[in-house]
Amino acid sequence: YIDCALALEKQGKQLYVNVELGNLTMGSACTGGTKDASMPGEVGQVCSYASVIKMVSPTGELIEFNESDPQALQYARSSYGLFGIVYEVTFRIQKLRPLKIYHEGYTLEEFISRLPELKARNESMMLYFFPHEDKIMVEYRIYREGDRFSRRWVWKIRNWVWKTFAPAYGWFVSKYVPWLGLRYWLVDTLNKIVRAVQCGLLKGDATSAAAQMIRYPETSGRSKYTFSIWAFPEETYPDILRGYFSFCKDYYRKTKWRCDMLNVGYRIAEDQGSLFSYSYSGTVLTLDPVATGAHGWDEFLRAYNDYCCKHGGVPLFNQTKWITPKQACTAFGDRIAEFRAQVEHYDPEQRMLNTYFRDRLFQS
Repeated sequence: YIDCALALEKQGKQLYVNVELGNLTMGSACTGGTKDASMPGEVGQVCSYASVIKMVSPTGELIEFNESDPQALQYARSSYGLFGIVYEVTFRIQKLRPLKIYHEGYTLEEFISRLPELKARNESMMLYFFPHEDKIMVEYRIYREGDRFSRRWVWKIRNWVWKTFAPAYGWFVSKYVPWLGLRYWLVDTLNKIVRAVQCGLLKGDATSAAAQMIRYPETSGRSKYTFSIWAFPEETYPDILRGYFSFCKDYYRKTKWRCDMLNVGYRIAEDQGSLFSYSYSGTVLTLDPVATGAHGWDEFLRAYNDYCCKHGGVPLFNQTKWITPKQACTAFGDRIAEFRAQVEHYDPEQRMLNTYFRDRLFQS
C-alpha cells in the first residue's frame, strides 16, 4: 500500500485513505477491515474505495466484482480471502493535496464537554487516550488548497516514535522494571513528553498525507507492538469513553496490569461500502488499546472485549483479537447469515474457510 502511495505522489495523485499501516497488501486492503480517521466528506475505511476486485475463485474461475453490482462488491470488500485469491484491484484516487496537521490536549471531562464543538470543526480526528491520567490528545487533519508541500519531517518524527521508540521503551520497562509504581511512572512520563512535543512542535500547514504511512520491518524485534479495536456510535461515545477510562483503572487495581503504551481512537464516518463495516449504521468513534503484548495482554483483551460488547461496540474480524462467535453475532446480527450465504455460494466446498471464520460465521 505504501509503495502505491509513493508512486502516486510522483504523478500528483494520492489514495483516499492514507492508513498508517504501510505494509498492508493491496489484496488485504480491498477485502478486509482497515481504517483511518475520516477526512471531511470522505469515508475512512480503505476497502470502500476499491472499485474493481478481480479474484481466482476456489474452483479456479476468474471472477470480477465492480460497481455495476454494488451489493456483490460490498460482499467482496468484506470477504477476507474467503471468496478467492485477489490478483488485481482498482482503487479510486484523487488529486494530491497539502494536508494541515496539528494537535491539542484536553482533560477527559473537557474533551467530553467540548466534543460537539470539536466535531463542528469538520476536521479529521485521531485520538490519543491516557486513561490513567485522564488526559486526551487529538490529532486534527484537513486538506488545503495549493501545490506546495513542506514539513515532511513532522511525520518522520511522529512515525519514528510510533514505529521504534515508544514500543521499544514499553518493552524495556515491562521487562526490566519489576516495581509497578516505577514502571508505570516511566510510562506516564514518556506520555507527558509525547503530548508536549506533539502539541508544541508536530504541526504543519502543507504536509503530505502519504507521509504518515509507516513501512514496518518484517521482523520487529524489541520494537514490536500490537493493538485491538472496537467502535461505538458517536451519540453514546461520551459515556462509553468515560466508562472505559474507569474500566482501565479498575482493571489495574484488580490485576496490577495495564497497557505499557497508550490508547488511540478514530472518528470514522458512516460507511456501508462493505458488509462488515463497523460504521455501517452511522458515524463511530473507536477505543483502541495499544501495548507491546507483554504477559497479561491477552487476559486484558478478553475483559476489554466483554466491556465493549456489553456497551454496543462493533469489532473488526482482523483487528480485534479474541472476539467470540457470540460477540460477533451480537455486533453484526443478520449480516453474518447474509455473508455466510455468499461464502457458500463462492466456495461451496469450503476450500478457503479457516477455523477462525468457521467458528464466527458458521457457529454464530
